[in-house]
Amino acid sequence: MKQFLGVDIGGTNVKFGVVDADGNIIKKKKYPTVSVSEGGDFCANFSKLLAKRLQKFPDIESVGIGIPGTISSDGNSTLDLPNVEGLSNKPLVTILKEDFPQLPIVMDNDANAAALGELEFGGEDLPDTYIFITLGTGVGGGCVIDGKIFKGGDGNGLEIGHIMSSTGRTIEENIGKAGIIKMAQKYKDEGVLSTNLPEEFDAKMVATLAHDGDELSLKVFEDMGQYVGELIVSLVRVLDIKTILIGGGVSETFDYLKGNMNAVINNFLPAYYTDKLDIRLATLGNNAGIIGAASLGVSALK
Repeated sequence: MKQFLGVDIGGTNVKFGVVDADGNIIKKKKYPTVSVSEGGDFCANFSKLLAKRLQKFPDIESVGIGIPGTISSDGNSTLDLPNVEGLSNKPLVTILKEDFPQLPIVMDNDANAAALGELEFGGEDLPDTYIFITLGTGVGGGCVIDGKIFKGGDGNGLEIGHIMSSTGRTIEENIGKAGIIKMAQKYKDEGVLSTNLPEEFDAKMVATLAHDGDELSLKVFEDMGQYVGELIVSLVRVLDIKTILIGGGVSETFDYLKGNMNAVINNFLPAYYTDKLDIRLATLGNNAGIIGAASLGVSALK
């Protein structure tokens, strides 16, 4: 049975997952990111953890690594990782290839990995060209064209969270988790909309209350729809791609934002785009990080 290792490096945890050829996770193991960074040598600590995984699963055919940031054009080094500072500007893949010279090892941005994961392991038939948008703590994106990740000029294209919106702020500032909290607090301070939000709250609480019909929380996600619509208009106009997948934690509230989203899309895109526009939810859910990372290694073997 073919096995691939996917590693999802995040600000909180580093998650290792053994994935089979059908995209099923056979075994998962996570380590606190702070412990992997211990002693200031993330790469050496990571290599030791990888060795343990490979010892337990000697049939691993490739390793894919997803990181929350930018990478060098050759894919061997990290650049800026704001949420994993101990791994910024490190030759991680170069070191791992020296430690494991016979093993294909690939690293990419985590949103790119998740985008490719939908093609390799997603639960629905997809065309081989589509845009992937992830809505969570931040806003990220990837694009698959003819079955391959679109990398941009130097390897870090599709940083879509940093596209400017009509508010004069970036899309991520508007609708990342911090943006959701800020929006909800603004409406709370105005006191016009009814709500059960307590004095202190987080973005997940806003989503939970939206499911309960909370007026203020629903208004927040309706507003989000406008900004997601603006983002989609920009992406479709630039890339001329008409299949769009939406993933990430906020995607669970998609029903509340799609009304305003569609209104913006229909207002700013002509029929050439909208007649064939297919916007759907991604299928990998909470496992997108690990499975997407594993798909990087799968792709490298082709």
